[in-house]
Amino acid sequence: MANPIGPTPIDLQALRRAPKVLLHDHLDGGLRPATVLELAAETGYGALPASTEPELAAWFRDAADSGSLVKYLETFDHTVGVMQTPEALSRVARECAEDLAADGVVYAEVRFAPEQHLQGGLSLDEVMEAVLAGFASGESAARSAGRPIVVRCLVTAMRHAARSREIAELTVRWRDRGAVGFDIAGAEAGFPPSRHLDAFEYMRDHSAPFTIHAGEAFGLPSIHEALAFCGCDRLGHGVRIVDDITGVEPGSSDVSGAQLGRVAARVRDARIPLELCPSSNIQTGAVASMAEHPFNLLAQLRFRVTVNTDNRLMSDTTMSAEMLRLVETFGYGWTDLQRFTINAMKSAFLPFDERLAIIDDVIKPGFAVLIG
Repeated sequence: MANPIGPTPIDLQALRRAPKVLLHDHLDGGLRPATVLELAAETGYGALPASTEPELAAWFRDAADSGSLVKYLETFDHTVGVMQTPEALSRVARECAEDLAADGVVYAEVRFAPEQHLQGGLSLDEVMEAVLAGFASGESAARSAGRPIVVRCLVTAMRHAARSREIAELTVRWRDRGAVGFDIAGAEAGFPPSRHLDAFEYMRDHSAPFTIHAGEAFGLPSIHEALAFCGCDRLGHGVRIVDDITGVEPGSSDVSGAQLGRVAARVRDARIPLELCPSSNIQTGAVASMAEHPFNLLAQLRFRVTVNTDNRLMSDTTMSAEMLRLVETFGYGWTDLQRFTINAMKSAFLPFDERLAIIDDVIKPGFAVLIG
């Protein structure tokens, strides 16, 4: 039902009521600070840089504000360090689903690298079992609380390691039990996606989708490789596609003079989704500021842009907070936010009929109330 008194003013409280879709969120980047402390105590992990919840939350945020992707990634040593038991993995996954649902997320693809959770003697399949059980438990709790959510897993291989084919096989082995796609992540410079062609070929051979972290720190060459050599279905971040657009400044509201290069034109023409993460892009130095973020330029040029959190702990953010920053910077309204949300749902690695059902039965009615 439409709002009889017109559009709801956009603020954080209203944004939390809006149905949201999240495609780029790291499980080990979204822990509650209190959970990190409790798991460290339970598992004997003694290397935490702070001993209270506020201090630890501030440390993660400040340490991530380095302007360097490599330094940003170092913060994960502590979250991964406390996620080495089945109980810890299930708890983190359950709380992830609950936290996203509480923020109004109705569909999420949460990614993590199973190969980083073997220090306690678990196998890759045992890690998957624990995480997916946690997601299912979180879905059930969210449904009971009146905030239903669908959570699926993107299985990630680390690009500096040599296990990507094995992780691709793991993805396919679990794809009917909650794993919907494959990804590679980690430092981009020196570790091009083309090093993992065997894994991507395996995914294509099994008609399984995958995304690739590209165009965050290393720029346009990594996007070109991800598309031309690897054949990815989505671009993780992809923010540096702006390097292939001339005639306009990244933060400009006038795109009339924009000229797209060959790579940018292919991304737009083929409707390849961009998993943009505004706050994180600034923290890692991929973008200088929110005002200079190319999100609005890409949106106006009708690229398939989506809004994402990347790492909620490190960026001290939520989906609602990310949307509010975009609204405050670029003046978006509810119809714009609905378009970005539908972009994301169209781009999800769910079967078509399931995507369509969420768009028609959840997203459109939810925004109709807010739009008025």
